[in-house]
Amino acid sequence: MRIDLHAHSTASDGTDSPAELVRTAAAAGLDVVALTDHDTTRGHAEAVAALPEGLTLVTGAELSCRLDGVSMHLLAYLFDPAEPELLAERELIRDDRVPRARSMVAKLQELGVPVTWEQVARIAGDGSVGRPHVASALVELGVVSSVSEAFGGEWLADGGRVYVPRHETDPFEAIRLVKAAGGVTVFAHPAAVKRGRTVPEAAIAELATAGLDGIEVDHMDHEPATRARLRGLAAELGLLVTGSSDYHGGRKTCVLGEYTTDPEVYGEITRRATGAFPVPGTGGA
Repeated sequence: MRIDLHAHSTASDGTDSPAELVRTAAAAGLDVVALTDHDTTRGHAEAVAALPEGLTLVTGAELSCRLDGVSMHLLAYLFDPAEPELLAERELIRDDRVPRARSMVAKLQELGVPVTWEQVARIAGDGSVGRPHVASALVELGVVSSVSEAFGGEWLADGGRVYVPRHETDPFEAIRLVKAAGGVTVFAHPAAVKRGRTVPEAAIAELATAGLDGIEVDHMDHEPATRARLRGLAAELGLLVTGSSDYHGGRKTCVLGEYTTDPEVYGEITRRATGAFPVPGTGGA
């Protein structure tokens, strides 16, 4: 089985619609794909309706968290999307996205960058607006050559000239909320130092004690030595190890299935989940 447990659609900051995403996953030879848009489940219904035969969909979300001033992302799988507490927290994060993006646009304009809110909103479309859409605007204007460059320390990264903080959930609370909704939690790209500061390993141990299920080890932002170190940490802490592409369509260079998750780990994730179940494809539209 080929299993990719981290992908985004236009419901957040990907460039493929949820329907296009599942069709692309099937064409890439995947058996299982997870739709994990940022802080939203809006794309799930469309993905399910279009799910090709032979492909299984894992529903999920990537939750925006912050620990001791460091931004981190928590992948949540197979939770009940209607559970009130977790739903309220996702809406709180989502509702903070627009004023934050507007503030970043204002900062860019103060620096003489001719970006407009209309441009960013056009790029975001129906998705949850965020930094990747501002980054894409900078690429369109020729200010930077790539989205990755826009996320460098000079611009949108934590501490960058146009960085604006926003509401982010305490990860210990996020783990509690996801578990209460019957879901499973995996720390996304925990050592992606190119993105800025990362959570120390001692904090990962504390998160494991609090109920964290796993860490995403095989990821494009982890060098081979980093992946080996994280595997050792996972073994020490009794955490599951996942691998994923973090696919965003044309917004990033990664491709679906670039990194994958072991079928036994996937089986353990599905065994632990009680809030929802993987959806087998029956030949969608």
